[in-house]
Amino acid sequence: MTQQWKKVLIGPKCTIREALEIINREALRIALVVDEKFSLLGVVTDGDIRRALLNNIDLNSPIHETMNKSPIISSTNASRADVLAKMQDKSILAIPIVNNSNIVVGLETWNNPSEHRKFDNPVFIMAGGFGTRLRPLTDHCPKPMLKIGDKPILERLINQFVKVGFKNIYISTHYMPEQITTYFGDGSKWGAKINYVHEDTPLGTGGALGLLPDNVPTLPLIMINGDVLTTLDFERLLDFHNKYQPIATMCVREYDYQIPYGVISGDGHRIVSMQEKPIQRYFVNAGIYVVSPELFMNVPKQERIDMPTLLEQNIDKKRDVLMFPLHEYWLDIGRMDDFNKAQIDILEGLK
Repeated sequence: MTQQWKKVLIGPKCTIREALEIINREALRIALVVDEKFSLLGVVTDGDIRRALLNNIDLNSPIHETMNKSPIISSTNASRADVLAKMQDKSILAIPIVNNSNIVVGLETWNNPSEHRKFDNPVFIMAGGFGTRLRPLTDHCPKPMLKIGDKPILERLINQFVKVGFKNIYISTHYMPEQITTYFGDGSKWGAKINYVHEDTPLGTGGALGLLPDNVPTLPLIMINGDVLTTLDFERLLDFHNKYQPIATMCVREYDYQIPYGVISGDGHRIVSMQEKPIQRYFVNAGIYVVSPELFMNVPKQERIDMPTLLEQNIDKKRDVLMFPLHEYWLDIGRMDDFNKAQIDILEGLK
């Protein structure tokens, strides 16, 4: 039983955002909502937060709008083996332990579920861009090799994948490829197996899939832009894709835009409503995907196409393309302001 369970207790007046901070900080993927007597009112998980984002629920809303009010629980009389069996049967990672009065007395979890796991799924990192908006830094260095803190962006990505068990890595190169291939070699120094595909001419994010070798594992492939800094749980992303089995899953990030004026709605000459500086919320492409073999193995070789266009083509064919909303840290290092922010965020632990 985890000894950290008291750190994930929250009150019913907490906001979804506060629950999210606890879930991310404690890395247990769950928060327990209790009253002043520590009676269990509900639980909120990583998945509940993502569903709230998809439903456009404000993260400053109270937690009771999102929490599961009838969670799976276990009694103090159950053995750990019984609780783990229940977790496996229900495909969940944590179960609150309550006494006969519904008071929370513990939390049973899988201990380090990613530890010792190995995924054969290929990881495809797009590292061929010119990084034009980061000149002069990229005049003599490909953007993914720019250092954030003491390591190149690309090295941070590779380390992140290897840590959770993804070791079958492919890297797409174009601009100054020798700097990447010389630095990483076959990947053995990082505990990975790295293969390279080279774009003689830029093929776009989707077109690069057509360069993958014929012996790439026929498993869902995780694809990510080589200039993305994130704390995304890639195992969780793959679990989501495997559960629903779409042709592709796109990671999306909520983006808020505040209109700097009062917005007026009318019916003819008559004003119907007025909103002062309203905030518009959108989902934007985060540059991270899971792609099913049916898709990536059928991309024509040497055909230029971007991933959004490729996915739109599949949507037009009535194939499922799902979105996976991110609540974790995410930064697309495309401009100098982003690069400078990344340096600060690394020092602060990517909060």
